[in-house]
Amino acid sequence: MRKSWYLPAAIWLASFSICVRADGQARKDIKTESGKVLTAGNVSSPPKAATEDPNYSIAPEDVLTIDVWKEPEISRTVPVRRDGKISLPLLNDLQAAGLTPTQLGSEIVEKLRATIVHPEVTVIVAQMSSLRIYILGQVTRGGAYPLVPNMTAMQALSIAGGFTPYANLKKIYIMRSENGQNKMFPMNYKEVVRGHKTEQNIQLKPGDTIVVP
Repeated sequence: MRKSWYLPAAIWLASFSICVRADGQARKDIKTESGKVLTAGNVSSPPKAATEDPNYSIAPEDVLTIDVWKEPEISRTVPVRRDGKISLPLLNDLQAAGLTPTQLGSEIVEKLRATIVHPEVTVIVAQMSSLRIYILGQVTRGGAYPLVPNMTAMQALSIAGGFTPYANLKKIYIMRSENGQNKMFPMNYKEVVRGHKTEQNIQLKPGDTIVVP
């Protein structure tokens, strides 16, 4: 007699368990606009920005993720070339270095208006490969160094191991590429170290090169 009700009860419990698992999985599914169903395991996360600083100035060798809404053929991740430009479909070469992500996004929007109605563009700095400065010339240890926030020219020189006997400390200069133009900032080390002409001890930006002749 017990066997007669035990078997149906066991079948009912097994069926209920399967339904619960299926329902739990279904609630994790997400349906896209195209009708494709994505499960929780294969939904990709949005790219994370390497910096949240709205005033960050894009520099050569940074990597940018450019998303044009509903335009996957244009959206892509691109490197900033050493000349400060990027390449995008429909736009060819576009100046990026020296601009903030917001400014670059606005530039792309303006240029896309000729071919796309109401373009919406998001620019994310995915990788800040440019966060370094260079020290060259008559120093003990020349080369590339990480750029510390708010680093000045004097602070950068302090990590280069000192000067050689042939260094002309009155003729040091900092080279900078900004908005496609090369700039030069002279610095008289002997004056600055004495507390004079401190305005020459400028705050460095990514990609700056200090030259000690």
